[in-house]
Amino acid sequence: MARNTIIPVILCGGSGTRLWPLSRQSYPKQYLSLTKNSEKSLFQNTHLRLEEIPKISEPIIICNEENRFLAAEQLREINIKPRNIFLEPFRKNTCPAIAISALEALKNEEDPYLLVLASDHQINDIRKFQITIQEGIKYANQGRIVTFGIVPDYPETGYGYIETKVEYSLSDLKGIPIKKFIEKPNLEKAKQLIKDKHYLWNSGMFLFKAGSVLNELNKYKSDMVKACQESLSKSSRDFDFTRIDKKSFEKCEEISFDFAVMEKTNLGTVLPLDAGWNDIGSWRSLWSYEDKDSLNNVLVGNVISNNNQNCYIRSEERLVVGNGLRNLIVVETRDAVLICDINDAQGIKEIVEKLINDGYEEGINNKLVYRPWGNFITLAEDANWKVKRIEINSGASISLQLHKQRSEHWVVVKGEAIAQIQDKKFNLVENQSIFIPLGVKHRLTNSGKNKLVIIEVQAGNYLGEDDIFRFEDNYGRY
Repeated sequence: MARNTIIPVILCGGSGTRLWPLSRQSYPKQYLSLTKNSEKSLFQNTHLRLEEIPKISEPIIICNEENRFLAAEQLREINIKPRNIFLEPFRKNTCPAIAISALEALKNEEDPYLLVLASDHQINDIRKFQITIQEGIKYANQGRIVTFGIVPDYPETGYGYIETKVEYSLSDLKGIPIKKFIEKPNLEKAKQLIKDKHYLWNSGMFLFKAGSVLNELNKYKSDMVKACQESLSKSSRDFDFTRIDKKSFEKCEEISFDFAVMEKTNLGTVLPLDAGWNDIGSWRSLWSYEDKDSLNNVLVGNVISNNNQNCYIRSEERLVVGNGLRNLIVVETRDAVLICDINDAQGIKEIVEKLINDGYEEGINNKLVYRPWGNFITLAEDANWKVKRIEINSGASISLQLHKQRSEHWVVVKGEAIAQIQDKKFNLVENQSIFIPLGVKHRLTNSGKNKLVIIEVQAGNYLGEDDIFRFEDNYGRY
């Protein structure tokens, strides 16, 4: 491996609750295609915009257990083979994730650069972004801890700010020493800050040498570094993933890299970034980002709009008709509809917390569920029956399994399948079906070159996903 490699570190742990009901814990915003001008997810675009940067290498992914197959599948779709996908047993904020990445990067390389990125940012001017990263290399090579400050264009109260020691200039791109970090301000304070060229939005993106950041982490958070070292030494490999040791990782303090290092270090340098950045953290920010019609509306999907103004209206499934609406967000999904004032979009996070506390499954789970072999979506259900649409990737198989409390009926609607029932195998094509009695061993394989799509009808006293006894599994799930 060449020296001075740049290793992207992609942080994927967020749940994006302020973009509910589209973004949920089971399918968070980074894996969604939110903008009208891109079919790729935010996570995929994070990787794709790095392709032209010299000496860029395979990424390190920091992910959670629940979304691991979703992350792996989206990387496969864009032909990215990661250096490693680390599975955090629980969220510990950004500092432990960065420490793990630095330790991992130094195993096989001589002090590479780490480019730490969130997986859910949108950037319009990719070339300008790449030029700014290249400029940051100069400062990282001097041992500086570089962050990227976004040039603000309105008084945002949802971001932290960085105060620089001298005014920034967009005509002369230079790194500036950091004076201090400012927590999310109120509106009046934000209005003052954006008038002063000493203040930038805090993007949460970083660039540094692995050795430099470990030195600073050992200076300020040595116990955390030791816990991360122990977590790595006791980690286990699970196919394409590395499971971080839970007991060791639990010793890590839950803290952001900003609090742990950036607010203490004398090595902080900020580079102004003016590249059409948006973290799309709320429906209002997505509305602000998108192109609008003549009445300042953003309309996505199967929407009919009449005399609406300053609205974001999105349909995922059904026809949505809006008439005479002002300053509203309307988002329709298969199982939930959101309607709220566009200026109160930050409050959605509190609504999701209430949904979860009150036991609403819609607060956490999306109807579309990813598995290592593909995905499924529940189309309809009642107390003792359920109908699913199941997609299986070419060459993939579900586990050899049985259910103790339900029977299943598979109908092939697209593709070719091999159905195994006990020790017998049956070839199925479109419009053919097969019945799996309760308690009978079975497996389904996609034997074709394209995706296999089936409709599965379940019947029984209990239809939960945990009613599975596995005999064999290509993905190590038992």
